[in-house]
Amino acid sequence: MDNQITKTPKPSAELKELIEKARNIYDDNFNKDTWFGRCIFLSWYCERGTCTFCFRSVQKHNIKHPEKARRSIASILAEAMMIKAFGWRIEFLTGGYGITNNKELVRIIKLVSQVLDEKIWVNLGEIGSNLLEEFQPYVKGIISSIETLNPELHKEVCPDKPIKPFEDMINISVTMGFKQGMTIVIGLGEQKDDFKLLDNFIKRNCIERITIYALRPVQGTRFTKGPDPLDVAWWVAKTRIANPSIEIIVGSAHYRIPELSLLLNAGANAITKLPATSIFNTKKGLDVEKEVKKANRNFISKFSSKNPLEEANWDEMLSRTELSTEEKKEVMNVLKRYLKKFDERKNF
Repeated sequence: MDNQITKTPKPSAELKELIEKARNIYDDNFNKDTWFGRCIFLSWYCERGTCTFCFRSVQKHNIKHPEKARRSIASILAEAMMIKAFGWRIEFLTGGYGITNNKELVRIIKLVSQVLDEKIWVNLGEIGSNLLEEFQPYVKGIISSIETLNPELHKEVCPDKPIKPFEDMINISVTMGFKQGMTIVIGLGEQKDDFKLLDNFIKRNCIERITIYALRPVQGTRFTKGPDPLDVAWWVAKTRIANPSIEIIVGSAHYRIPELSLLLNAGANAITKLPATSIFNTKKGLDVEKEVKKANRNFISKFSSKNPLEEANWDEMLSRTELSTEEKKEVMNVLKRYLKKFDERKNF
C-alpha cells in the first residue's frame, strides 16, 4: 500500500514562498497553540457504503448484522475521557449512515458533551431540522463531509452522497445557530484548478472550520497511494491565504508524521487522524510532539505521559453524566484497559 514518509519534504521556491505567506497570515490571526483532534467513531458500518475511498465500502458486504458493528457506550465515553485528560480535542463525533436510532444517538451525544463539559462538533451526514433541534443543547457545530468539490469527481468517488443535501442542511443549521465545518480529502484525483470551487463553497456556506485529509489508501479500494505532502501543503496554504481566520485541521497518518511540521507551517491550526491510542507513549508519539515543536508551535496535547493513570480525576468526569452506577463501572473498566497499555509503554 502507501509509502512511508521518512523525512520532511523540501518545497520548491514557489511553494516555499506560498507557505511563507500563509504562515505570516496564520501568525496574524492565531496564537502558537496546536492540538490533536480526535474523532470519536460510533460504528464500522454505513448503510450506503459506496464512497470508493472509504473503509466502510470494503467492509459493508462482510457485516451481516449492522446493529452489532457499533461501539459500546462505555468505549465511546472512555475515549471522550482520554480526550479531556490528555489535552486532545474532539474533532467530531461520527459514524456511517443508518447506524442507530435518533433517540440513542441524542443520548450518546449528550453523554459525550457531559464528559467533556462542552458542546461538541458532529459529522453525521445530512441531518434534518427536527434532529438538529434535539442536538442544540449539546452540539455547537455541524460538519459536512464534502470530500471533493469537483462535480464529476464527486459523482465518481461519492456516488450516493451528493453535495446539495449538505448545502440544504447548512442553510437550515446556520439559522439555528450552529457553526459550520467541512471535510475534504486530498489524493482522490482533484486538480489545483478545483481550489476556486472549494474557496467558493467555504465563503458561500459560512464555513468556519475545515479538515483537510491526506488520503490514506484502504486495501480493497482502487486507491493505492496517498498524496504528495507538498500537494497537501499547497491546499493548506491556499486555503489559509484565501480565508485568514478559518480553522484548518490536517489529517495525516502514522507513516506520514514527518509531514506535520510542513503542514503546520503552511497554515494549519491542528492535526488529526493519527492513531493516538496506538502511538501514545511510543517513539512515534514523541515524533509527533517533535514535529509540532519543529514548526515553532506550542503543543497543548499529550502523546506521552509517565503517569497516565494520574492524568485526571476520572471519577469527576463521570460524575457530570446521567449514567447509572453500573454504567459508570463499565466505562471505568474500558478506560483502565487503555490506561494500562499506556502505562506499560511509559519506559519505551
